[in-house]
Amino acid sequence: MDKIIYSAAEVHALCSAEAAIAIDIRPPAAYGEGHLPGAVNIHQIFTYLLTDSTPAGLAAMQATFGQLFSRAGVRCDRPVIFHDDNLASQYGGACRGYWLLTYLGHPRAGVMAGGLKGWLAAGLPIDRLVVQPDHTDFAPIPQPHLMATTDEVKKAIGDPSIILLDNRDEPEWLGLTSSPYTVDFAPRKGRIPGARWIEWYEFMNKAPHPAFKSPDEIRALCATRGITPEDDIIIYCFKGSRAAHTHVALKLAGFNRVRIYFGSWNEWARDPTLPISRQ
Repeated sequence: MDKIIYSAAEVHALCSAEAAIAIDIRPPAAYGEGHLPGAVNIHQIFTYLLTDSTPAGLAAMQATFGQLFSRAGVRCDRPVIFHDDNLASQYGGACRGYWLLTYLGHPRAGVMAGGLKGWLAAGLPIDRLVVQPDHTDFAPIPQPHLMATTDEVKKAIGDPSIILLDNRDEPEWLGLTSSPYTVDFAPRKGRIPGARWIEWYEFMNKAPHPAFKSPDEIRALCATRGITPEDDIIIYCFKGSRAAHTHVALKLAGFNRVRIYFGSWNEWARDPTLPISRQ
């Protein structure tokens, strides 16, 4: 399996040798207060919402992130390692960065264990200078096997060969709120019919810093919902952040047929013709 999780010490050594690129997805104000030396800030990794998973919508998303990663100096011959405050902050946003760049065809994306808090706990230095790297020409090469569209999710409903996995917070799963932000952020509440539920927090241990459980623990957790490493799985949440977090957890545990419905509930809930369930 390709390397996904990097320790703070590994990131420090790679970036100090200019052998990797660190991308900080936190808000610009937080980035300005202190960040990894040389890290580039792309907060849009967390804020971007996909509301149209048609070919045109996906093309627009690919163009947006192709430009952002080019401005960040992303090169395919160097690992690109994403981080946040910690693995659980911004709904797993660092994993969203990893998944987006992997979907766009970069061969060596990763996530820093422990985030900035883990970096500081290791006694590593921070900087406050805004990094403006030389631009590159990162050309996305989308990997469709990682993405599920609305049409593909519709076809998966009732198909026993495909598992729909909802990993949102419990109030969203129960239809009490439409999003993790506000109750009525999206126009409808509920879940995609036939979906199974594992809350994204369940894939982590919390101390001393949020970290993924062991592969054995992740496989055992999935088995409680009748999900195995051989299954064809589509994960959704509200906008793809928590789904990307779970995608990483499953990949670490040997699940290889995993797609993300990146539009997730934010897209599904806005189309009144699409079915929902609250049972």
